[in-house]
Amino acid sequence: MDRGFFTILGAQFLSALADNALFFAALALLKEQHAPEWHLSMLLWCFTVSYVVLAPFAGSFADSMHKGRAMMICNGIKLGGCVLMLAGAPPILAYAMVGFGAAAYSPAKYGIITEYLPHDKLVAANGWLEGATVGAIIFGTLLGGMLASHTVDAWLQGTLIGSHFSVAEFAIAVIVLLYLAAAWLNLYVPQLNVVLKPLSLRPSKLVAEFWHCVKRLWQDPQGQLSLGVTTLFWGAGATMRLVVLNWAVIWLTLTMQQATQLVAIVAVGIAAGAVLAGHYIPLKRAFRVLPAGIAMGVVVISMLFVNQYWLAALLMFIVGVLSGFFVVPLNAMLQHRGHMLMGAGHSIAVQNFNENLGILVMVGLHMLLVKFFSSPVPVDAPEVIHTVFRASGLPPMHAIIIGFGLFVALTMIYIQRRYRRGVAAGIMHD
Repeated sequence: MDRGFFTILGAQFLSALADNALFFAALALLKEQHAPEWHLSMLLWCFTVSYVVLAPFAGSFADSMHKGRAMMICNGIKLGGCVLMLAGAPPILAYAMVGFGAAAYSPAKYGIITEYLPHDKLVAANGWLEGATVGAIIFGTLLGGMLASHTVDAWLQGTLIGSHFSVAEFAIAVIVLLYLAAAWLNLYVPQLNVVLKPLSLRPSKLVAEFWHCVKRLWQDPQGQLSLGVTTLFWGAGATMRLVVLNWAVIWLTLTMQQATQLVAIVAVGIAAGAVLAGHYIPLKRAFRVLPAGIAMGVVVISMLFVNQYWLAALLMFIVGVLSGFFVVPLNAMLQHRGHMLMGAGHSIAVQNFNENLGILVMVGLHMLLVKFFSSPVPVDAPEVIHTVFRASGLPPMHAIIIGFGLFVALTMIYIQRRYRRGVAAGIMHD
C-alpha cells in the first residue's frame, strides 16, 4: 500500500470519526432537550434513511466525477448539517442532513479503493478500510462520550465558553473542526485516470438503471450470498449499538460514558477480526468464514448471563472479533463481483441500499419494541398481547436480546446452507 492509499484512508477516517462522535453529541443534545427515549433510535433511523432514498442516484453521482471531488462535496454537506445542529436546528433533522452527505460519500470512498488497487489486494485493502472505519467508530464513540461527559461539563462551567455553549453544543463545535480537517485532507486524494460516466438528469432513468443493477447483483450467486451477509451484518451492527447501550445502562447500571466504552470495545474487536481476515482469508475462500456469523449470534445471547464490567468488556470484544472476521472477506467479495458486473460506484450504491434498508428495518423494529415495552400493557389491549407477556416471563430487555441473537444465528445458518447447496450444484466454489 502506497502513500496515495493512506491519504484516501486518512480522509475517510477523519470524516467517519466526526460522524460517529456527532451521533453521541446529538444524543446528549436530545437529553438536554428532554426528548423521549425512543428518539435515540429515531436519530439513527433518520440518518440511515438517506442511504436508501439516495441509493439510485449516489452511484451515478460518484461515477460521474473523480472520487476525491465527490468526497469533498459530500463532506461539505455533512459539515453543513453539523453547523445547522449547532445553530439550533432540531437534532434529528440536522443529523438526517449529515446522513444525506454520508450516503452520497459512501460510493465514492469505497469506489476509489476498487479503482485504485488491483483485485488481488482488495481483501487486504478492505482490512485496512474496515479497520480505519472501526477505528473511527472506536475513537468517535469515545470522543463523543468524553465531550458530552460531566467532567467536560464541569470544566465548561468554570470558563467563558460555558456561558455561550452547553456541553452538547461544545461537543458539536469540536466536531466541526474534524470535518474541516477531513476536507483539508481531501485536497490531497489522488486523481485517477478512469473513464467517467456522464450523470443523467432524468430521475426515472437513474432509478431504472439502479434497479437493473440491484437485480443483477442479487441474481449473481456469489453476489447474492455476500450481499445477504453484509446486509445482515450492518443491520445487526446498528441495532447492536442500541442494544448494548440499553443493556449496559439498565442491566449493568453503568453511566452513559461507560456504556459508550463498551460500544467502543465491540469496535476494537471488529478491527482485530478485520486484521485477522485480511491476513488469513484470501478472496477465493471468502465464504469459509460463515460459521463465525453463527457464533456471533450465540455469543450475543450470553450477554444475559453477565453482570460484571470486565466480563462484559471481554464478551463485547469477542462479538467484535467474530463480526470483523466474517464481514471483511465477504465485503471484499461483494465489491469484486459488483465491480466486475456494473462498475464500482453503482455496485457500492446497490450495497448501501440493501445494507441500510436492513438497518432501517432492524433499528425501526428495535425502536418500536423499546417504545412498546417502555409502557405497561394497556388494560384494553388484545388478549393475545397479555398472553405473550405472561407466557414469556422475561423482562423486556431480555426478550429483545434473545430475539436479536437468535435472529442473527438462524439467518446465518440459513445462508450457510444456501452456500453448501450452491457448492453441491457446482455454481459456487468451496
